Amino acid sequence: MSIIEARQLSKSFMQAVKGPGLSGAVKHLFVPKHIEKVAVQPLNLTIEEGETVAYVGPNGAGKSTTIKMLTGILRPSSGTISVNGINPHKKRMENAQQIGAVFGQRTQLWWDIPITESFALLKDIYNIPESVFKHNLDMFVEMLGMNEFIHLSARKLSLGQRMRADLAASLLHNPPILYLDEPTIGLDISVKQKIREFIKQINLEQQTTVMLTTHDLGDIEDLCKRLIIIDHGAIIYDGSLQEVKANFARERIIFFQIASPIPALFQHFNTSADVQLDIQNELEFSLSFDRYEYTASEIVSQVMKYGEVVDFRMEDANIEQVIKAVYDGNLDLNHGSGQRRGVEQPCL
Repeated sequence: MSIIEARQLSKSFMQAVKGPGLSGAVKHLFVPKHIEKVAVQPLNLTIEEGETVAYVGPNGAGKSTTIKMLTGILRPSSGTISVNGINPHKKRMENAQQIGAVFGQRTQLWWDIPITESFALLKDIYNIPESVFKHNLDMFVEMLGMNEFIHLSARKLSLGQRMRADLAASLLHNPPILYLDEPTIGLDISVKQKIREFIKQINLEQQTTVMLTTHDLGDIEDLCKRLIIIDHGAIIYDGSLQEVKANFARERIIFFQIASPIPALFQHFNTSADVQLDIQNELEFSLSFDRYEYTASEIVSQVMKYGEVVDFRMEDANIEQVIKAVYDGNLDLNHGSGQRRGVEQPCL
């Protein structure tokens, strides 16, 4: 069942163009000039109930604009949105009752009152029954380790403590949809892991649909099964996390340990344009190659022709390399099945 559905969704802004200095400001006042900025091109998006989806792309790609349209903060320039059967920007109050949102740079907690009082205010705002509120609060305090700071005001919390409290606040009313925008930005490893485990448990136990935007590739690999990549306002990939790695991560690396130095081996691969040699020391080295051009067995066989191999291990490209290729504009969509769920494939 689709819980989020967008059809031909787009958003454009009019940006003022002003000349420098006071004269430019005065001229703009009498002869205003604007240009249209397309933040999100017409896109189609369908998310099923209970899915965990990473929505990623470089800065300015249109991620936050999309999220703001889905939450009802922004009105689309064109297209339609349905979030659990509701049009977000036309029925903002009803939509707010069924979503939770955590924005890494902002807080929904009241700055000068204890966290417990912020939670009590949210209970009244969302009309949460007392039994549900107490059950959720007790569970969140235990799962997120908030006992030590729940009596403090928001201004006295560290970043990690505030993020845990914000995550609990967003889920007190049992929303079926949770939007996370950079939820672990600036956090240390232990707090990140605690937040990730909490999100996974909520998704598993309550079938909460999670849509995550982040630059932290650890969040993506740990939390999400589906990956949507957006660039210049258009979706360029929509598929499983494993598929994008299998289809677009071309580089493969094999690390070798040999019994004795083999100068002829190093000389052979040093002159190869297709295989990259990286020497750690005279007994350890690695070979990087395009898995569409060579198989691992072919590389290993070539090495074994020159001498005895004591040990080797293989490492595939990770999702970070794929996302970096997108950010750099170097993702090759001609290999593998990049077309997913009827997504248009614009040129980069």
